[in-house]
Amino acid sequence: MSPKQAQTVPHLLSGRAATVRDVAQAAGVSIATASKALNSTGSMREETRERVRTVARDLNYRPNELFQSVLRGRSFTVGLVASSGRFSLPLLEGIEDALGEAELSVFLCYAQEASERELRHLGSLLAKRVDGIIVAGASTDPRPAILLDTNLPLLYAYTRPETPGSLALQPDDHQGAALAAEHLIGLGRRRFLHLTGPPEYEAVQQRRNSLQGSLARAGLEPAQVVHVPWNEPSGYEAMWHLLQHHHSFDALFCGNDQLARGAQEAMIKFGLSIPNDVSVVGFDNWTELSEAARPALTTVDMNLHELGRSAGRHLLELINGQQKSGVQRLPCHLVVRNSCGASLRPPHRQEKEVPLVYPPLP
Repeated sequence: MSPKQAQTVPHLLSGRAATVRDVAQAAGVSIATASKALNSTGSMREETRERVRTVARDLNYRPNELFQSVLRGRSFTVGLVASSGRFSLPLLEGIEDALGEAELSVFLCYAQEASERELRHLGSLLAKRVDGIIVAGASTDPRPAILLDTNLPLLYAYTRPETPGSLALQPDDHQGAALAAEHLIGLGRRRFLHLTGPPEYEAVQQRRNSLQGSLARAGLEPAQVVHVPWNEPSGYEAMWHLLQHHHSFDALFCGNDQLARGAQEAMIKFGLSIPNDVSVVGFDNWTELSEAARPALTTVDMNLHELGRSAGRHLLELINGQQKSGVQRLPCHLVVRNSCGASLRPPHRQEKEVPLVYPPLP
């Protein structure tokens, strides 16, 4: 392989194993042509087939046995039945990333939380003979199980069936809320307000219980909890009402970024300084909102892209004959921006200030 070819192949720089995509790129052919050449299928010029095989040897390409076994005798398609565009898009991106190596395509069907439309989409996917189906929910609440007349592999993402038997992947709301609480406690905040969605949602219950548990373990008073609809105007109105009635708090944990952004606007209008007077943490990391908030919002990210990748990998294993069931909860992570500020705790006497060292300007 020439140096120019090597520079175009990402794995040579990252150290990862070569993929079919890398072989196709270096050989100057499509992924489908590279796959056919490596599997001795399809019709093509013999010199093309040999060029692909030579590049594969040069890249030390090794086919993934799981993917190879999945590819044999399949339709190369998977169905995603989604109920919420907001949460389904990052899931779809992760699913496509995981299935791309196996050269499977994803049919996205938007059910809009309508059972009749969902049934119609499921019938269409079965008619297309997809290799498996992923059902993505609008919330993590349990939903009626999908009963198929076939043994087609099926799993749930960002929701779970009411009856056991299938695999379901969900974000860990309890762990995510604990991240927010521990961050605020670590900053020295002591009086907590929790502005969140309607109490019937399972995620609302888990996040609230996690927050209160973290506060109890820290020896702090329980947070005041206010339930409102999931939207920015509700966050603004609820916060304005609380401030008018002289509620005192120095930490605000919101059930989503929309509530947090609305609440921040109300506090700014009231004359409070964020984060000097109040530290604010949201949930979801909806970047269009969290980055545009005043100030930029610290928030809990549910790792929906990684949840989608995990769903895609698990579906491949189900297609390959593995048996999987139960609920798996994937960890969240905290994205720290400007709405929390620095710690209010005085530094320990023995601690020395460490100066920041920046690299020289070019």
